[in-house]
Amino acid sequence: MTADDDRSRRPIEPADPLMRTYTEPEVAYLIAELHDLGRKFGLLWPSATTDSVVDGRVLVRFGNAPASTVLNLLALLRDREHEKAEGDPCDS
Repeated sequence: MTADDDRSRRPIEPADPLMRTYTEPEVAYLIAELHDLGRKFGLLWPSATTDSVVDGRVLVRFGNAPASTVLNLLALLRDREHEKAEGDPCDS
């Protein structure tokens, strides 16, 4: 495992400089993906939407959570979907 692989496994912090690179349309797309993937696992976030941009960061109306929460949830769901595609032994 490389350092880059390790970083992709850690949660993204709300103040991570990476969060300033996301535009509002990109975050809206990620929220749509979160809705789609979440539905497959019975997880629903109907109120999750983009809110505004403050200090270069897109805010998300997602309870009281920053946009990084969307990215972290997507990472978990993508990992789970990938495990299912590979034939997760827990599915037997």
